[in-house]
Amino acid sequence: MDRINEVVLGAPRGFCAGVVRAIDIVNLCLDKFGPPVYVKHQIVHNPYVVEELEKKGAITVDTVDDIPDGSIVVFSAHGSPPEDFENAKKRGLKIIDAVCPLVTRVHNEAKKYHNEGKRVLLVGHKGHQEVKGTMGQAPMTLISDGQDRLIPPWDSSTDVAIITQTTLSVQDTSEAIAEIQNSFSNATVRNDICYATTNRQDAVLAMSGKVDMVLVIGAQNSSNCNRLREVAESLGVAAYLINGPSEIHTEWIKPGYRVGVTSGASTPEILVDEVVKSLTPLKITVIPGVEENISFRLPEELR
Repeated sequence: MDRINEVVLGAPRGFCAGVVRAIDIVNLCLDKFGPPVYVKHQIVHNPYVVEELEKKGAITVDTVDDIPDGSIVVFSAHGSPPEDFENAKKRGLKIIDAVCPLVTRVHNEAKKYHNEGKRVLLVGHKGHQEVKGTMGQAPMTLISDGQDRLIPPWDSSTDVAIITQTTLSVQDTSEAIAEIQNSFSNATVRNDICYATTNRQDAVLAMSGKVDMVLVIGAQNSSNCNRLREVAESLGVAAYLINGPSEIHTEWIKPGYRVGVTSGASTPEILVDEVVKSLTPLKITVIPGVEENISFRLPEELR
């Protein structure tokens, strides 16, 4: 690979408070209860993190039915529908919920608005784990945050409430909300995109005018990582989402390039370090960004 001139690191990048809490929960469960600890869905969307926890005795499963009766189950950071909890209780499982508190807030909003008689609209990605969990909380209609969104043909006076997935594109979500508001005169809006998603997208915006290409470190199934790639691409900068240095294609890199490097909220810093090392830059700079000092309390069972 040709040696590049400079790596420009985005800041903030990497783990958010919800991811740190979720990983801590699995580790603490392993320490307190011993392996195996079953995790419903990937605890966070990063294969490196999942594999490291599985080495310690965590077992990732797709459904509650895959877990032996009486076992420990941790529900993932993305949130789960109520029926998963009901099924786990029936099976006599010890439940530890690692859902991000900011996702729980969206769940509570959905139930509140439904109880107030509003028709709830969720802006999000169909099939994403967070969306599945949120849509299980109350009756609601999913609106895509992309260009293919379809607004329900309800009367314009319908009392609607808009909530959002926490890991969406800030720009696309704003456009989706505006389109919904144009369709309904009585629209209550809660833009629930979380601080970490916003800060990491702002960091990509700040670096994109200063680099020749952007590498986003993270998993292909990570919503917030994909949005970081899309933000750079929207500014005309070549951008690639990779898990680590082995996925870098030599044809992407030209001599003298300035390469922006950032990572999603579920990506450990060790993967960023490995990518930067593989690029062998002449210089490394960091674009200053928002300093994050948020933390979330652990579940009562683990305090």
